[in-house]
Amino acid sequence: MNEKDKCKLYRQAIEKWGAEAQICMVFEEMAELQKELCKALRGKENRIEIAEEIADVEIMLAQMKILFGIEEGVERYKKLKIQRLQERLER
Repeated sequence: MNEKDKCKLYRQAIEKWGAEAQICMVFEEMAELQKELCKALRGKENRIEIAEEIADVEIMLAQMKILFGIEEGVERYKKLKIQRLQERLER
């Protein structure tokens, strides 16, 4: 599925379930990822579960960028923060 089709699908999800429900879903998906990462820290082999939860979080975050109309702003901040990380690592 190309990016245009994904955006259309994400918009449909927001329209169907509403902004508030999708925002709550972000919280739920992030909590599930947090749970799996905690399990990994305790020594559980759960890479598949972590990959699944990261996918869920990324899908929900893409919806949030659309919902709030901040796609360009997020990209701008990502570039700045990646540059800052690179500078810190070079020190």
